[in-house]
Amino acid sequence: MGDSPPPRRDSQVPQSWEQPEDFGEDYGEDEQDLLGSPSFQSGMPMYQGFPTEDAQMGGLEYPAVDMGYSQEYQPSAAYPAAEYSTLGQHLYQQMESTFQDPSASLFAQYNLYTDGDQDFQENPQHGPYLRDDPALGPSEPAFMSFSRDVPEPEPRELAVQNAKAYLLQTSSSCDLSLYEHLVNLLTKVLNERPEDPLSILESLNRTTQWEWFHPKMDTLRDDPELQPTYEMAEKQKALFLRSSAGGEGEQEMEEEVGETPVPNIMEMAFYFEQAGVGLSSDESFRIYLALKQLVEQQPIHICRFWGKILGLSRSYLVAEVEFREGEEEGEEEELEEMLEGEALEAHEEEGEEDEEKEVDTVPKPQWKPPPTVPKEESRTGTNKYLYFVCSEPGRAWTRLPHVTPAQIVQARRIKKFFTGHLDAPVTSFPPFPGNEANYLRAQIARISAATHISPLGFYQFGEEEGDEEEEGGAGRDSFEENPDFEGIPVLELVDSMANWVHHTQHILPQGRCTWVNPLQKTEEEEELGEEEEKADEAMEEVEQEVGPPLLTPLSEDAEVMHMAPWTTRLSCSLCPQYSVAVVRSNLWPGAYTYASGKKFENLYIGWGHKYSPENFNPALPAPIQHEYPSGPEILEMSDPTVEEEQALKAAQEQALAAAEEEEEDEEEEEDEDLED
Repeated sequence: MGDSPPPRRDSQVPQSWEQPEDFGEDYGEDEQDLLGSPSFQSGMPMYQGFPTEDAQMGGLEYPAVDMGYSQEYQPSAAYPAAEYSTLGQHLYQQMESTFQDPSASLFAQYNLYTDGDQDFQENPQHGPYLRDDPALGPSEPAFMSFSRDVPEPEPRELAVQNAKAYLLQTSSSCDLSLYEHLVNLLTKVLNERPEDPLSILESLNRTTQWEWFHPKMDTLRDDPELQPTYEMAEKQKALFLRSSAGGEGEQEMEEEVGETPVPNIMEMAFYFEQAGVGLSSDESFRIYLALKQLVEQQPIHICRFWGKILGLSRSYLVAEVEFREGEEEGEEEELEEMLEGEALEAHEEEGEEDEEKEVDTVPKPQWKPPPTVPKEESRTGTNKYLYFVCSEPGRAWTRLPHVTPAQIVQARRIKKFFTGHLDAPVTSFPPFPGNEANYLRAQIARISAATHISPLGFYQFGEEEGDEEEEGGAGRDSFEENPDFEGIPVLELVDSMANWVHHTQHILPQGRCTWVNPLQKTEEEEELGEEEEKADEAMEEVEQEVGPPLLTPLSEDAEVMHMAPWTTRLSCSLCPQYSVAVVRSNLWPGAYTYASGKKFENLYIGWGHKYSPENFNPALPAPIQHEYPSGPEILEMSDPTVEEEQALKAAQEQALAAAEEEEEDEEEEEDEDLED
């Protein structure tokens, strides 16, 4: 045959060599030469020495012969179906006869494993491979001949198997083996690829072990951890969205441009920024949107940003509001009072039932608790305004309950940091009557009464009130804005504290803004017995408490350990004509007030603690009570002896007999008198 294979006749779709029946029956002269060539007559396949890639060079293709592989790995080649009809069948039979004799194959001449060829032909499957086996040298191939007899392991392989079995032993305290732990550790190092893995090996070891014993429960895919900032951003996203669109949105915008109870937080932040206090512009704008959301949810007539009270875990943003007239803001409180009353009634009924069941009457104590001071009604005194709080703009606003005099009195005796959770208990001595929400409300009332100030003349008393005074002697408790107020120059506001006044009522030591007599009885209590009235009359009368009236100048405030209670300054001394007056409270650090022309505002940002010149010391426990008075009426007597009991019995019998004789003598004398 020639040096080159016959040229390809056409470019028909190639067919697999494993399907010789698809070829036609006719073939040309070149195929006759190919069948009669010496290569086929000697039994050596012609195309065996040509790889498939080489056969495609020069635009020629050759069919790949059967190399002893299985059908799934059998190579395929293209051959024209129209012209090679009978040629394919003859070639397939010739190649099968050729490979049946191993000695006639070119591959058999270079076979290094002649002993296993027969087995390899009987089961044409891939044999076992030993990849990266250290027992093999660099010149030895990385595969072995197939054999049905499993050879005994070599000593080195046996040692490796024993060592791996030792490492696979699980711990007695868990189901983790050292082998698995090392695999996890190396996998973590290769995945993360730290810069210096040796220096952080101990940390990686602990982290890997912790991850093994704390797996995540999701079996499909680990949920990405939701960052707090992302969660807060999702909640604040609703603040920036408008609820309506189109014509409704334009109408709503026109309404917002008009009068609205939402305060101008950005203007307040601008002035306080000149004073060097306040919050950032971003947080101030978010607070403005949060207050806007609060006004939309509640029937609010007046809304004001009171300030921010810091906490250990979370802080409180406080909004001071006043509901519209006619709104029943006390429905929740009435419901709470009803529930408390029902609970007390149920408790009293249970106590009566227990008393009926008891045979022996339990002695009642003569001590009576001091009378409870009633809390002030809504829209008056310490409960003049309502307060809503939230931890971050975008979170839900929570309404604080009304404050009671007992809570204010106890809040003056303790000092606690806020945790940021309204339902957290207040652990202190003396015990505080309520949780953190009540303590927060009491501190807000105290700070408002002491630090809410305004320029002199901004507020004035109404003409209707005149010189009327309430029964408690606290004077007038309401005021109105002065329409004729023109403002006070900034320099005068800074120079004299007499130009500033308190516009919030002072809280008396009783815990109220208006004093009440706790011993004064109501109509229901007057119906009680006379004995209780006499006991009450014996008690000492309580002195009436009187505080400073409204709109009292700051110059009359008392000093704190020879320190002025207020500090005034200009926001900028270089340009006083464009500055604002700033007043800072030294009694409640964190309380600031600015004034510029007809505008002023109060703000508090602090921990909610009053300044104390001395370190805070908790109140000492009450002194130990005296022992009970000793006397014969409360001392126990020793049991009498038998002789004493007999003597006492004989004496009693004699006394009884003597009494009977006296009665008989008296009866006889009476009979004689009747006969006479």
